[in-house]
Amino acid sequence: MTNQTIEQAGSEAQNLERNVVALGWVAFFGGLAQDMIQPVLPLFYASVLGLSKEFIGLIEGSLMTVVSLMKIGAGYLSDALGMRKAVVFAGYALSAVGRFGLGFVGSGAGAFGMRVTDGVGKGLKDAPRDALVAGSAGNRRLGFAFGIQRALDTLGSVVGPLITYGLLRLWLNHPNRYREVFLVAGLLATVPLVIIGLVVREQKAPVRKQPISLSVMRGPFAGFLTVMLLFTLGNSSDAFLILRAQNVGVPGVQIPIVYAVFNLISALAAIPAGALSDRVGRRRVIAAGWTVYALAYIGFALARASWVIWFVYAFYGLFYALTEGSAKAMVAELVPNATRGTAFGLYNAAIGVMALPASLIAGFLWSRVSPAAPFAFGAALAVAAVIGLSFVPKPSVRLEEPV
Repeated sequence: MTNQTIEQAGSEAQNLERNVVALGWVAFFGGLAQDMIQPVLPLFYASVLGLSKEFIGLIEGSLMTVVSLMKIGAGYLSDALGMRKAVVFAGYALSAVGRFGLGFVGSGAGAFGMRVTDGVGKGLKDAPRDALVAGSAGNRRLGFAFGIQRALDTLGSVVGPLITYGLLRLWLNHPNRYREVFLVAGLLATVPLVIIGLVVREQKAPVRKQPISLSVMRGPFAGFLTVMLLFTLGNSSDAFLILRAQNVGVPGVQIPIVYAVFNLISALAAIPAGALSDRVGRRRVIAAGWTVYALAYIGFALARASWVIWFVYAFYGLFYALTEGSAKAMVAELVPNATRGTAFGLYNAAIGVMALPASLIAGFLWSRVSPAAPFAFGAALAVAAVIGLSFVPKPSVRLEEPV
């Protein structure tokens, strides 16, 4: 190998690393805008729009279902057209519109429409963005690369609630304070569009006209998706965690701080958790994350004092750190590069396809049994998923290195 070839390879590797970081900052600002609104959205639903717990579950569950359906199509489309960057850009644009539009809604139907718009955008962007990250990272550093994504995404989710807390304190007696938070979040949601347009680079691949096929849905990958469906049936919208915090006695103005602490723990643990999955294996780290989830949900079910919510919410942050990057790295290991967009779409769909029934079940259990019941149900299914994961066959597909 000549010196020129070595220098060219080094330059390409550096560009790939830059792409991972750039996409991480895209995730940062996207997460910031999303989690500016997330801590106050359930409060807006209940106190401003006067929606019932069942209708809140319907909105947030439908959001995740729309996200799931869009992810399947977006993943396939990005593979077939070789235009992952363009699909990601369109997704972030729609999410910005949905978040900004919340500032103007006056009914449950209006909120439903804006959340669905946001969901369509989220569904478009996630699978092709994950495929861009996987294609920009060496196979031996997949866990680390997705750890960077998770860390920057979650750091945005720390900063976002802190901004919301500051705005709520500033507008403490303002009757439209929630709406103004949504408007600011919508404006900040346009920052990823600038980064994608000016910084992110896409490795061009030949366009492959291929029929729509779910042939990737087989073997260990199919087994992993099945277990994810089981887990997700008990993983209702995090809106119920916020409502539980208020139910136990956490003041509404403090909930963004609780949410920020949760995200801070998740962000600090994300990169070490991703690197750990590179060393000890994905399934061990995922199983540990689901165990944390089960314990946290038991804590939410049993909580009787507001200080318990602070502790349990912080502990709950480890669940996301341990599972999100590790699970995506596992998906990348189970399928070849040519079908990763489709695979990530199916994987992300598995996370969300059960969100509507999961959230409807949670709303029903909250209203008809007790506010603790949804969390006991979620903990039980998490334990079942840990057991099911042990039966998923080990990966047998050898990944291609990025070209």
